[in-house]
Amino acid sequence: MFGVSLGIMDGAGGAAGGSFEPIQTLTAAGGETSLSFTSIPSTYKHLQIRGISRDTTASTGDSAVVLQLNSDTGSNYSTHRVNTYGATPSINVQGFANYPYVFLPAQPNDSTTANAFMAVIIDIHDYASTTKNKTVRLVGGTETNQTSSSGNGFGSGAWYSLSAVTSVQIKANTTSFKSGSTFALYGIKG
Repeated sequence: MFGVSLGIMDGAGGAAGGSFEPIQTLTAAGGETSLSFTSIPSTYKHLQIRGISRDTTASTGDSAVVLQLNSDTGSNYSTHRVNTYGATPSINVQGFANYPYVFLPAQPNDSTTANAFMAVIIDIHDYASTTKNKTVRLVGGTETNQTSSSGNGFGSGAWYSLSAVTSVQIKANTTSFKSGSTFALYGIKG
């Protein structure tokens, strides 16, 4: 979908040690508050999601996007992220604990720069394990033509559960996804 190979998921340190296999792609028609990958097979070592999104909010700026695993709405997630903003970047370090989701990069609202989308790559490590909590790694960026919300960031999250991940929900935390918002799920062989 994006033609990007990061080579960051396998134990060999590069893409050659593991192969990416497409599982499912979700594209918003417009107005969806959530996009969900369901019935995820347990046959891979890790999962990767590559996505672009935009919010339907009729204002400038950006809106939150969040991730939940197995539809778990408990306060058993955490997120840490580093964001840079503006032409002369300022750095914003954030941490969120005991939330009901992992925060992803914010998506542009509908009255910001036309046709600008947030882009993100999300890695979910050892998702099928039933002996460890799940770790989420993300990198992404948003362009809103505003110094306070345009920027790039990377971060990590955790889901404190020993359950295997069988579904992933990506939610527009403010209103809903704009038409064309797309997320693709890949399995990575170990």
